[in-house]
Amino acid sequence: MTRHGKNCTAGAVYTYHEKKKDTAASGYGTQSIRLGKDAIKDFDCCCLSLQPCQDPVMTPDGFLYEKQAILEYILHHKTETAKRMKAYEKQKQAQKSSSQLESKSEERERVERFKTKENSIVSKPINPFTSGQNPGGEKSQTHAAESSSSAPVASSSQSLPCFWVPSLTPQSKPTLLKKPSRTVLCPMSGRPIKMNELITVRFTALDPSLDRVALLTRQDRYVCAVTRDVLGNSVPCTVLRPSGAVVTQECVEKLIKKDMLDPLSGDKLSDRDLIPLQRGGTGFAASGVDLRAKEARPVMMFIVLVQPHPSEVRDGAGYDVVAVVQQLRECQKAILTVEHMEGRALIHVMEG
Repeated sequence: MTRHGKNCTAGAVYTYHEKKKDTAASGYGTQSIRLGKDAIKDFDCCCLSLQPCQDPVMTPDGFLYEKQAILEYILHHKTETAKRMKAYEKQKQAQKSSSQLESKSEERERVERFKTKENSIVSKPINPFTSGQNPGGEKSQTHAAESSSSAPVASSSQSLPCFWVPSLTPQSKPTLLKKPSRTVLCPMSGRPIKMNELITVRFTALDPSLDRVALLTRQDRYVCAVTRDVLGNSVPCTVLRPSGAVVTQECVEKLIKKDMLDPLSGDKLSDRDLIPLQRGGTGFAASGVDLRAKEARPVMMFIVLVQPHPSEVRDGAGYDVVAVVQQLRECQKAILTVEHMEGRALIHVMEG
């Protein structure tokens, strides 16, 4: 590639650099950025407050929280759910009362129509010898024809919306509320969470003589409860449910799984009692943690037609544009424009 190869726009191929530059300039397209170590929380930090935990608890999925923070989150969610439930019940009661009023009005209209029909019944007998010799029969027929012809016009004029007539003005109905769910979901995993399912975690300090402030200033704060190995984001850790002790995954594989006993409390362990601790990343791609943040935005995709197609409908460069447009519409893609520029056909497609 030459020195000015990235700025060359006369090529036959719409390059990745051109697409990336056009996407950044147009304001469309999902933006992604790779996070460094400074943007990742430490393994002993709360997933809500992002601060080192003083009284740590853990969910069955392995996410660590400060006990006060997660209890406040659960309490806040229950309070908001109770408020939304009251609003939903109020809306439900209003709908019930409005439906009762509508049923009463329909019943009243039905009675009025019945009374009108009853009053229109002729009580006097009709003379068959004089009924056909009505001198005003022609006038009545013409009047009925005129009324029947004018009825559709009146009905159509009444059904049309008219913004200056209050009775015909479109109304904006309030948005209907959905019944809220009483289940509290974990902010990280999205699964149901309960207070009685939280597991108390007990970290083993590297130097027990240090107070909390001095311990937080150090980079290596905690060690494995069995092997005394230093814990960190690069070390896979496991929490033992009976004792709440934090040990390394290597200790679990080599020592604990042999007899399946808790080395601190002596309780019998099962596979359910070995909970992997969800730790942060290390800044390296091989740490097993997704270190790429994305911002979802509307996507503007530029499709370049470079392969010729044996079709009768061709553009100036000899590409079958109509066939590709039809295929995109069959895939329910929103096509904005089709441009022919510098011997290439560009189809601008909007994706959500």
